[in-house]
Amino acid sequence: MGKDRHIAVIGAGPGGLTSAMILARHGYRVSVYEAKPRVGGRNARLSLGPYHFDTGPTFLMMPPILREMFEMAGKKQEDYLDSKPLDPMYQLSFHDLDIFPSSDHGKMRAEIQRLFPGNEAGFGRFLKKEGRRFRLMDPCLRKPYSTLGSLFYKDFIKALPFLSVGKSMYRMLGHYFNEEKLKISFTFQAKYLGMSPWECPAAFTMIPYIEHEYGIDHVTGGLSEISEAMARVVREHGGELFLDTPVKQILTRDRRATGLLLENGETIDTDSVVINADFGYAMENLFAPGVIRKYRPEKLQKKLFSCSILMFYLGVDKLYPDTHHNIIITRDYRKNIHEIVSGVLSDEVSIYVRNASINDPTLAPDGHSAVYVLVPVPNNRSGIAWDRERVDIYREKVLKIIESRTGMKDIRNHIVREKVITPQGWEQDYNVYLGATFNLGHSINQMLYFRPHNQFEEVQDVYLVGGGTHPGSGLPTIYESGRISADLIMKNH
Repeated sequence: MGKDRHIAVIGAGPGGLTSAMILARHGYRVSVYEAKPRVGGRNARLSLGPYHFDTGPTFLMMPPILREMFEMAGKKQEDYLDSKPLDPMYQLSFHDLDIFPSSDHGKMRAEIQRLFPGNEAGFGRFLKKEGRRFRLMDPCLRKPYSTLGSLFYKDFIKALPFLSVGKSMYRMLGHYFNEEKLKISFTFQAKYLGMSPWECPAAFTMIPYIEHEYGIDHVTGGLSEISEAMARVVREHGGELFLDTPVKQILTRDRRATGLLLENGETIDTDSVVINADFGYAMENLFAPGVIRKYRPEKLQKKLFSCSILMFYLGVDKLYPDTHHNIIITRDYRKNIHEIVSGVLSDEVSIYVRNASINDPTLAPDGHSAVYVLVPVPNNRSGIAWDRERVDIYREKVLKIIESRTGMKDIRNHIVREKVITPQGWEQDYNVYLGATFNLGHSINQMLYFRPHNQFEEVQDVYLVGGGTHPGSGLPTIYESGRISADLIMKNH
């Protein structure tokens, strides 16, 4: 259909690759330009010798969405990826109890009854009401919001009464449960949005519903294998990927994109450009001065951005029989979250530990582990300097938590390879604006029409994908952003 149209994709992250494989399947001439030596962006593989990690996302939520993206590219996911559901989905570790959530509703009811007697009936109400919210909102999230009139979609009007406007995610869960720890166990998902559950809009209570309805999968080799598989599909359909090829600028004429200027000085003519670079970085760096108006630097600085993360990737010469995913929650979780969003470093931190080697022997040598540790921290708007001393202080905090609250009692004696990424590292080495790894915040005034549009409103023939556009952060919604932009390109051509 589009063989005479050249589509340039900036960035081989999950959103850009989704658009690329769909467009290539439909006959467009697709060229993907990636600054790094491998595909994936924050969804790329990170290797320390024989130890392999996902750089960023590790939860594959709502697996049917990914299957759908491969089908839209004329392929079957199972021909490219080996994935399996996890049960329990993860472990939630409080200081005095552990919860093991399951997507088996019977098991989950029993777990709630065991730990929080009397709250099990609330789980049924949660599934019913949040299931209805999700079924009404899902069609809305699959549509673009390019004009104000798009807020009057029939589907959106129908869903509007179920948005619970003015309520927070935490408050919404109070309708189902009365135990503090149980409510928190259904709100930690706000971290996918980089927000506090006490501030995150109640509409996002459907995220834990999605987990409990569809489960969480692990992909053999890590979620980075998804990007590698998508790149294969792009090539099989005739698309080209240029790695180690950073883009310097999007060329424009009369506020219309005409091509790309690469860092090596080469210019590329295009019919359309898909931006999969971090949104804030793209606005500050990928256009000539004066082109961007709505999102120029002084406007961008007024936007709400997510928190950042401090990452530790640990190659360990021992295999621990701990849970695959473990979210370890500090005693005063609300204080910890409030300090993060306020730009303050917490004395006591919550952490997430992935111990995928217990289910995936491809990630480390036999008897060894690739341990991934994530610590939510303020983004770089806080002005915090992550020097060696501060990193060492946090490393000690993290190791003490792991040794005291998991089965990895001697982990510090078995670390043989290690890498750290700080908020400054995300900004400097990964081009993440403010180091805000979950991109723009998801407040009501930064959603749907009020979020940067998939068909970019500032420059014609430019399309956005990724966490900084509609529908938002998280792998399923990022895949959806890639599909929406691909559909818009095909419609407009």
